[in-house]
Amino acid sequence: MTVTPGRLAPAPHALDIKIGADDRAERRANTRVQASAEDDHGLRPPGPASRSGIHDHASLNVGPLRLRNNVLLAPMSGVSDLPFRTLAWDGGAGLVVSEMVASEELVRARRDVLRRTRGANNQPLVIQLAGREARWMAEGTRIAQDLGAEIIDINMGCPAREVTGKLSGSALMRDLDHALTLIDAVVGAAQVPVTLKMRLGWDERSLNAPELASRAESAGVKMITVHGRTRCQFYKGEADWDAVKRVREATALPLIVNGDIKTANDARQALARSGADGVMIGRGAYGAPWQPGVIAAALGRSAIEAARFAEETAEADEASPSLAVQRATALTHVALMLEHYGPALGLRNARKHICWYLERAVTSGAPFSPEAIKAWRSKLCRNENPQAVKADLDAFYEQAEAAREDARETGRAARPSTLYEEYAA
Repeated sequence: MTVTPGRLAPAPHALDIKIGADDRAERRANTRVQASAEDDHGLRPPGPASRSGIHDHASLNVGPLRLRNNVLLAPMSGVSDLPFRTLAWDGGAGLVVSEMVASEELVRARRDVLRRTRGANNQPLVIQLAGREARWMAEGTRIAQDLGAEIIDINMGCPAREVTGKLSGSALMRDLDHALTLIDAVVGAAQVPVTLKMRLGWDERSLNAPELASRAESAGVKMITVHGRTRCQFYKGEADWDAVKRVREATALPLIVNGDIKTANDARQALARSGADGVMIGRGAYGAPWQPGVIAAALGRSAIEAARFAEETAEADEASPSLAVQRATALTHVALMLEHYGPALGLRNARKHICWYLERAVTSGAPFSPEAIKAWRSKLCRNENPQAVKADLDAFYEQAEAAREDARETGRAARPSTLYEEYAA
């Protein structure tokens, strides 16, 4: 799952947005032709989703586009940038979605916003737009298409105060008539499929996701994603996958369930309880861009294969990859961040990911005590030298692998409290 640094194309200049639009349109057409050719060779696409909740979970269609599986990476501001999406895509995710892009700022060609739209080799490229005015959403849609978007996703689910305070994101679920004007504007401007992400509603007194999904379907939206919480819940409590089933009953569109899905077992339960066609992984991919692919592989196994896999690995079928694979992924991720943002900003943005990788290593068996992890976190996140950070991160994994191997060979627990001190000395 190693990604070669150097794949990331330079960000487009505002004046160059229109350049290459014909080539990208041809690529979109070729994608449709390829899907059609696959159908002719016996790879039947899933039929229309039924309201009974009986669906083909092996693959999904979004308009004319065939997704390679039904486990998607969620759009996450500050997380699902191009480096993270690249790793998730190469790790087997069925679809990866850009960070939220403010439509008005995209039209104004803000440099940092344009950077969010870059897609490299993620195919199809999905750009998520947010906004509260139809004119900006329509123009943002046209620009996103010129930048290569093959799917436009509309954000009506973000609960952040800085977004809802501007009457965008999940605040739109308080006024469905206005929300529909935005959907109509995007669908009217789009030459590619349009999808919609939402929550159950604004609060427990207004669980209007079924109505919004039904009206969105009539307006021409091609797929719905529902996070199983209200906006007022933010991320508190547990996602209500059962409540998503009411959306399933309201629309025949492909339906994706989101919220608290971290393992393959979570995914199975969420699919069964919601009647959805697929799952979207958000926080469950922190420090684990491979996780959507791991879950997709697990969902694709038959019961017999899953039992054999569990017996051979002595672990559940959503087991994390080895520390060696995690090490390669983490180091590649940091390298891609430095390339994407430049050394200073790249290193700052990489720090949260580094912390998540340390935590993931511990849950995967690296014998570090909380005190040792705290020391490593401090060492890695306070250093301003990118090359030194990469060297120290490599040393962390080397130490972790050696300690775990030592514990296995001796049949005793490693001394986690001394691991960092031994390295630092």
